[in-house]
Amino acid sequence: MYAVIGTETYKRQIVSWGRAAERIPARLALNPFASKPLNVRFLREKRVGEKRLYYLVYEDLKLVLLIAASGKKDQQHSIDYFKEHLSDFREIAKCLVRQER
Repeated sequence: MYAVIGTETYKRQIVSWGRAAERIPARLALNPFASKPLNVRFLREKRVGEKRLYYLVYEDLKLVLLIAASGKKDQQHSIDYFKEHLSDFREIAKCLVRQER
């Protein structure tokens, strides 16, 4: 089972999602690879209605890092940003894991 942690950006963006957002972490903890990969195996997108949730799976850390949410309109811009900053997200993930332990 994976730990599931959301970034501050993610938490701000899903405030209006209601119950749909509450169920996602538990599902991802059990099966983080069930959704669509985005060019690399560990960068993934989960569609929830018309919205998209983006997250990274770190198998070595046993961590799912929920990084952001957006609509279809911002999809490509968001994906490009995540790909450019993969190393930054990795550092954030390491820090969060240390804090959790």
